[in-house]
Amino acid sequence: MSKPSEPAYRSPLRKLMGVQIIGTGSFLPDNVVTNEDLASLGCDAEWIVKRTGIRERRHAPPEMCTSDMAVAAGERAMEAAGVRRQDIDLLLLATFTPDRLMPATATTVQDKLGLECGAMDLVAACSGFLYALVTGMQFVASGSSRRALVIGADTNTRVLDPTDKKIYPLFGDGAGAVVLAPGSPEQGALSFTLGSDGRGVELLGRESGGVEIPYDPERWFMQMDGRAVFKWAVRLIDEVSRNVVEAADLSLGEIDWWLLHQANERILDAAAESLQIDREKVIMHLDRYGNTSAGSVPIALDETFRAGKIKRGQHLLMSGFGAGLTWGTTAFRW
Repeated sequence: MSKPSEPAYRSPLRKLMGVQIIGTGSFLPDNVVTNEDLASLGCDAEWIVKRTGIRERRHAPPEMCTSDMAVAAGERAMEAAGVRRQDIDLLLLATFTPDRLMPATATTVQDKLGLECGAMDLVAACSGFLYALVTGMQFVASGSSRRALVIGADTNTRVLDPTDKKIYPLFGDGAGAVVLAPGSPEQGALSFTLGSDGRGVELLGRESGGVEIPYDPERWFMQMDGRAVFKWAVRLIDEVSRNVVEAADLSLGEIDWWLLHQANERILDAAAESLQIDREKVIMHLDRYGNTSAGSVPIALDETFRAGKIKRGQHLLMSGFGAGLTWGTTAFRW
């Protein structure tokens, strides 16, 4: 696989205020798969913990689809927000594991939730939720939406080769959601950036399934250059986080909670060390869930909020990064 010659992290920094998150929700399948459960595949349990920090993950049962998890997370977010189904006027679903290639899985979610609104998928892999969040915020800020339901959901286990000992143990299935609404002028994204570097397209992805290679069983499953992606992610988090926090006119110490994509514990540790931030402020759930892709950040947000840790006026740094290569980061005032 080819690698970008030099990382391109510079992407426009913007501000988007007057939007608030009024409800959060998440869903994880009941089926817990421990590292020991993967021993039959030739995976060493302690090696997985040492290299990734992952001890277990959730796998969706055969009858469960991405839309099912998205619906469950969406229902919980709507309940937490205290909104009725008829109040939701926009549905955005971030996923790279749709139920079908066509139509958009968001339409299935819209139907199952009983919503009467526009619905569309956004595909940016592990950055997907941040892309969808910013998109939904734009609709709310412009007055085009009053209540937007934004969901990140992925059934990763359906696109992984179960015999791949390096990749299969890293991922799990799950979904997270938020409800957006107009807020005060002090609430919203003090700064955000969405970026991409297509030179790294071969580092992480699925080659088969599109019009370029409609079907090839040898290239059907996800492939990843783990070492290259790891190095890219560590450098990306440091540089982009500094840029976004500076643009928000904040210091790194003024970020109350760091909600980073849950890809690898070593990435989170490296970010905390390079940014010189309190590791206790860096939320981690990958030890229990693995990498849930687009579900990663909203699951972390939901668990942190429901634990009573997020207060009005606090600053959150939310960041997703992954295949594309893509990234999305925001310094958000609650």
